[in-house]
Formats: sequence, C-alpha cells, structure tokens
Amino acid sequence: MELSALGLALLGLGGCAAPELEVSSSDRPPNIVLIYADDLGYGDLGAQNPDSRIPTPNLDRLAGEGMRFSDAHSSSGVCTPSRYALLTGRHHWRDFHGIAGVFGPSVFPPGRLTLPELLQGRGYRTACIGKWHLGWDWEAIRAPESSGKKLGASPDDFDWTLPIPDGPLAHGFDHYFGDDVPNFPPYSWIEDDRVLGSPTLPFSPNPVPDEGSAECRPGPMTAGWRLDEVMPCLTERAVAWIRSASEEPDPFFLYFSWTSPHAPIVPSPEWKGRTDAGPYGDFVAQSDAALGQVLEVLEDCGVAEDTIVIFASDNGPEHYAYPRSRDFAHRSTGQLRGLKRDIWEGGHRVPLLIRWPGVIDTGSLCESLVSQVDLMATLATASGATIPADSAEDSHDLTPLLRGEPNAIARTSLVHNTRRDHYAIRVNNWLLIDSVSGSVTQVPAWFAEAEDFEANPHEAALFDLENDLGQRDNLVDKEQERVNTMRIELQRIRNSSRTAPLHSGSITAN
Repeated sequence: MELSALGLALLGLGGCAAPELEVSSSDRPPNIVLIYADDLGYGDLGAQNPDSRIPTPNLDRLAGEGMRFSDAHSSSGVCTPSRYALLTGRHHWRDFHGIAGVFGPSVFPPGRLTLPELLQGRGYRTACIGKWHLGWDWEAIRAPESSGKKLGASPDDFDWTLPIPDGPLAHGFDHYFGDDVPNFPPYSWIEDDRVLGSPTLPFSPNPVPDEGSAECRPGPMTAGWRLDEVMPCLTERAVAWIRSASEEPDPFFLYFSWTSPHAPIVPSPEWKGRTDAGPYGDFVAQSDAALGQVLEVLEDCGVAEDTIVIFASDNGPEHYAYPRSRDFAHRSTGQLRGLKRDIWEGGHRVPLLIRWPGVIDTGSLCESLVSQVDLMATLATASGATIPADSAEDSHDLTPLLRGEPNAIARTSLVHNTRRDHYAIRVNNWLLIDSVSGSVTQVPAWFAEAEDFEANPHEAALFDLENDLGQRDNLVDKEQERVNTMRIELQRIRNSSRTAPLHSGSITAN
C-alpha cells in the first residue's frame, strides 16, 4: 500500500460494518472470569519467555487450553487508565492520563457505560474482587472535624461506619471485596461499599518487603493488617464467590483484580525461596497458583466448559525489574524495551490469554495487534449484549480472531500513551514514538551501557517491530515520509470521537 493512501485505508476500516455473526439460540450466555494482574511483565510467563526463571504452570496451562496473544496492549503504562479503558472500551487518553490518588474521586464520568453494567443488562451476576483503584466518593464519609488531608490522613478523619458512594457498586458490580489499592490507605478490607472494621492506627508495613520498597502511602490502617495476607484472602474470596455463583441459574461475571505482583512484593512465608528470581519471582509463582485455584473451582463446579477465562496485566513491570535482570538473570519484559510508565513496548505490551471452550482452538497463537480496550466489544458479542452508539467507542470485536477465521484482522492501528503529550502510534508493524524517547521510568546507567542504548539525535523514533522488537534501530532518517504520515494519523485518531465500528451481533460456541 502506498503511504499516501494509508490514512484513507484506516478511515475506511473505522467505518466498516461489524462482521455478521451467528445469533445465539441459547438463553444462557457464557460465564466470564476476567483475571487482571498488577505490574506483571510480558516476559514473566514461561509460555512467552523460554528464559523466564519463574515457573508459571497454570498460566502456561491456560495458554495451552486457549489462545495466547503475542501483540496485546494495555491502554496505558500505569494502573488506573488501563483499568478504565478495560472496563469502558474507551481509550483513557480521551478523558485523563494519571492514576486515582489517595482518597481520590471516581474517574468515571456520569453516564459512562461499563462492561459490568452491560452484562447486568443481560442478566449476569457481577463481582469485583481485589484491586479497584478507580476512585470512590471518600468525601462523603469525611468526619465533621476532619483535617481535610488525603495523603497522611488520620483514622479520625473519616466516619468508617458510613457507606462509601461511587465505588464498584455504582458502576455495575453487584458485589465488591478488596482493599482498593494494596499500597494506599485505608489499609483495611472493604466489602461492597463499607469498610470492615474501623482503621484505628497509622500505617506501619508488616512485613517489610524483601525486594524493593513497600511504596505504601501513609494513612489509616486496621489493627493486625498484614500485607502478605492480601492475595491469599482475595483468592479465597474469589473461589468462594465462583462456587456460590455456579449454583445460581444466571450467568456470572467475575473481575478478579490481583494486587500482585505490584509492590509491596510480599510473597507468603510458604512461597519464599520457591523460584530462582528472588522475592518477585516467588510472588509471581504464588499468584500463578491463585489462578490455578480459580481454574480448579470452575472444574469442580462443572462450569469450566461454559466459562470464558481471560488473563491480562494492566501494564509492564515496575523499575525493580532492572536490578532483577542483573541480580537474578530474569528479564520481566523478555526482549522488549522499557518498563511500567514507558511508551516503549515493555510499558504496555502485556500478557493476554483467553480460553473459550467450543470457540477457541486449544494451543492457539494470535500475532495480530489487539488492545484490552477491545475486550468490551468482544464480550458484548459473547454475551449477546448490545452496545449503545455512544459507548465503547474504541473497542474492536476480536471474535473473528478468536474463531481463527482466515485473514481476520481486528485493528491495524493503536495509540499508546501514559503521560499527557507523550504519545506513540502503531500502524501495522510500524511504531512511531512521537518524542525523543519512550522512557518515563529512569533507566539505570549500568543497564543502558550494558544494552548499548544510544542517545536519540532526532525528535522522534521509528521502529519496524517485525524485525526490531527490542526497538534498537531508529529508522527516522530512512523513513521520513512514513513518519510524517503516521504523525498525521496519530493526530486524526486523537481528534476523532471513536476508532471502532458500531457494534452488533452475538455468537454461540461450536
């Protein structure tokens, strides 16, 4: 295709009709379990990195029983924006860029349709268990004599007996259980919209992590709070909820949002020393076992064949991955460049595994470009739901890819962004970083020297990812026309109101 025709071709793709799909004859759509890891790297999975020093038998099993995506991306290189895009089918950069802060408000604007709300309309029971990090109306429970502080608030600044509005229950979930954010106050369990037990103490880390910093912000804590008990408790709750939901006639949707392996890196005592990748490796291995418990309960309850299981991560690994590569010879991003926050590939190219019995062939590999923002349209098709025209504006239906249809393509372009005014764009296998560097997370001098990274003398960077996945060979000088065309396309997408076709259709398993 001539470069001058690229924009027209992409415009045509964005306006095409959705593929015609078989209309479901079943009254009961499939169950959905969406497991979302926190700061897990593309190269942490054995199925994706033969040099990984972390055993991930359950993740590898899930990949073998379904489809593994080798070119899947989160919406952002940080947490809150990726979660927002995942649950709305809308690019986060249309609305905001940063994370929900300590005791911060909800990031959902009024009327924004979410995936669980869509599924509730199809009769699903819905639950979020684990990390939320999309904000609440904490000001509604401020005590009359509150200091007004958010960071460093005292236990007396809030009336913990009151319900907290504008959390998960206000955005499509029938049930919530979690600690909101593992390194933010309040350090306490929240069930539905109420704190369980008043946080009466200022935070003190217990245990102190063996790798990295706890990164915990100061604030109220419940007596006896242990950081290493969070993931085991969440897993126990997720398993119990699946068991209960499986006994009901309605389909269910569980969003099991891990707090791991995000800092604080705190594997349980029985998991310490179980891998060759240090405490982080142990924490990932423990999390993999949590997935195993979910897969096991689905089988025990007889619903595994009727359940779509999706696994993904919100962004790339934290900066502790740099010393980990030196100290334990484990690269959490595999051959990718960059980490969390970056618009290098390592910041947002993440694991994506989907198992859907009867639809996806076992052991499938999809090398097509996809985004987590595409899951809303895909699950709408799976559930038979209809997405309104003013919702999920950037979500492309992945169903043809899941079915393995010949020459199926969900999208040919994708905008990458974490910080305001720091963008990159993919068009097919080409990636333009519209900045001198894709870095936000600081690269240690010893790592840059060992990797032989050179300073970029240009105002942008262009890579052919088909031949240069590690992003070493900047082709700006050789491909200036392509750079110009991709910049125009980036601006067109940023100025557009949607990038996806209107949605329709539903399917059944074969």
